[in-house]
Amino acid sequence: MRNLILPLVLCLLGAAGGIGGGLALRPQAEQLEAGHTAPPEPEHDSPETIGGAEYVKLNNQFVVPVVKDAQVNSLVVMSFSIEIEQGERDTVYAREPKLRDALLQVLFDHANMGGFAGMFTDGNTLDVLRMALTETAHDVLGDVVRNVLIVDIARQDF
Repeated sequence: MRNLILPLVLCLLGAAGGIGGGLALRPQAEQLEAGHTAPPEPEHDSPETIGGAEYVKLNNQFVVPVVKDAQVNSLVVMSFSIEIEQGERDTVYAREPKLRDALLQVLFDHANMGGFAGMFTDGNTLDVLRMALTETAHDVLGDVVRNVLIVDIARQDF
């Protein structure tokens, strides 16, 4: 019985502290009436809708090794968003594994052709890559896809 008292007291103190903190940090009634509320939390899973298109960010980054002389010389890390017809977000997420595989193959081919060497962020180089990615996404998802957008790109040389 004596061994149960300390854990019980600690639980009660923790619960009381949580309730007290919640009461102390809640907005006051006059702030709510004046319209001074905290901004709503953004929904990370919701797509952005502009002009009849939705932009769906693929969940994980793509990591592409750049091989030179049979050794990994650098890594390229990229993130993409897919511009799709409005209301087709579920189609993208349902086929995301196949889409990621196809896009990764395009990135490997681009790396093997030297696309990530030197001035890899040159506009013409990225346009060629973007067109290949869009064509591949269109092959996987069909007419749902409008464009593939390169959101982030970084290269780490060794």
